[in-house]
Parts: sequence; C-alpha cells; structure tokens
Amino acid sequence: MRRAAVFLALLLCLLWTGAQGEDGGGTGKKEGDFDIQGVKAAHDQSSSQTQMSTDVWAELQRANADLLARVTASENKSTALENRMSSSEKQVEELQRENADLLARVTARENKSTDLLDRATANEKRSTALEGRMNSSEKEVEELQRENADRPQVAFSAGLTDSGSVGPFSTAMTLKFSKVFTNIGQAYSPTTGIFTAPVKGAYYFRFNMWESRKLTYSSVVLYHNNQRKMRLLDYIDRSGFVSESNSMVLQLEKGDVVYIVLPSSYGVRDDSHNRIIFSGFLLFPL
Repeated sequence: MRRAAVFLALLLCLLWTGAQGEDGGGTGKKEGDFDIQGVKAAHDQSSSQTQMSTDVWAELQRANADLLARVTASENKSTALENRMSSSEKQVEELQRENADLLARVTARENKSTDLLDRATANEKRSTALEGRMNSSEKEVEELQRENADRPQVAFSAGLTDSGSVGPFSTAMTLKFSKVFTNIGQAYSPTTGIFTAPVKGAYYFRFNMWESRKLTYSSVVLYHNNQRKMRLLDYIDRSGFVSESNSMVLQLEKGDVVYIVLPSSYGVRDDSHNRIIFSGFLLFPL
C-alpha cells in the first residue's frame, strides 16, 4: 500500500509539471523572443521530467515485482493450503472409514454381548429353577431321612442248627433257628424261635426246608399267631434229598407273632452249610 501511494504521488507531480511547461511557465516573454535561459530551463525541466519518469517506472517495476512476489506467495500458500486440505480430506475419509469399521465392530460386539447376556439370563433362570428343584429334593430327602429315622428298622435272618437231623417228634414243635445272622431291632428271639412285630406294618418272610433221609416225608409250616399260613411238604425217595422254599408278605399288628412249626412225624436236616433259613423284615409301617 505504501508503494502504491508513492506511485500515485509521483504521477500527479509529473502531470502538473507537464502542464506548467505548456503555458510557458508564466514569464511574460513575447512570441518570437529567444530566451537562452528559458531554453536551459526547459532542458533542465525536460531532464528532470525524464529522471522523474525513470524513477516512476522503476517504482512501478518494484511495485509490480512486489505484487508479483505477493501473488506468487499467495498462490504458493493457496497451493499449500489446497494440499493440506486434500490431505485433511483424505485423513477425514480414512477416519470415517475407520470409524465405520469401529462402529461395525462395536455393533457386532454389542450384538454378541446381547446374545451372551440373553444366554446368561437363560442360564440364570435355569439355575434358579434347578436350585428350586434341588431345594425341593433336599427337603424331600430330609423328610425321608426323618421318616426313616422315626421308622423302626426291623430285619432278621437265622439258620436252624449245625447238629444235623431234627425230628421227627411225636408232637408239633416250634423250630428254634439258633444261628442268628442278622437281628436288627431284636424282634426275633433265637430262644423261642418266634418273631414278634414291634410295630404295625407290612412284613416280608421267607423260609425253606431241607431233608436227606430216604423214603420219608419232610414238612414245615409258617404260622401267624395261631393261624397256619403256608406249608412246605415233600417226599424223599431213594434218589437223595428234597429242598423247598417259599415266601409271603403279612400285614401284622404290633405284638403279632410269626414262627415256623415242624409237624409231628416229620423231620428236617441242617448243618454248617446253613441249608434251612428263616428270614423276615419290615417293608413299611402302617
């Protein structure tokens, strides 16, 4: 701006000087008069104008050079800005692509997390249901354990004798199974051979007979109180021995008795092989 102002000032001075030269400078000389001083003055003025024009031209060239330099610098700066803008736009596009990729990955992760959450929730519900069932089962087990603890435990098993043949007798005899293998609850008496029910309930009994004496009969009878419930009977011929067994379930009242009777005129045989066994146990109380 400073150079342009100087250029305008010089141009105005040049125009004013030219105007003064055209009107004779205001000296009052007559036409046709020859004024050496005027000619010299004119020559000096012309030289001054030429020098001034040269200075103006030089100033103009410097101004143009300066403007050109500024324009070039501006263009270079614009080019640099365009390059930076292009680079920034590329970076923005790259960032947008990266953001899109990240968004897709985050969305996929969120979907996976949602799926995992749903599965975890389902497992928690299932675990809760299983826990409820487990608690219920544990309560049932505890109840059964209490019932079993309160329920009498009754079971026995005994062999007849190691002495060999028993009978025949002239009268019926209650067999005393003296070889006690099991007597939980002590409901069976090896002294009398009688089982006495400690509680009302359903009981299971099993018994058998064995005989090896030839050409004779063998028999035993299961009694409930005074009632005959079951009888085993067989004949031993010349071939060797007989063995029979049977079982039954009886509903007994507390204090009822069960025992095995050897009828008169019949015999059985037992030894260390435990061939004749009387067993029973409580199925459940009633």
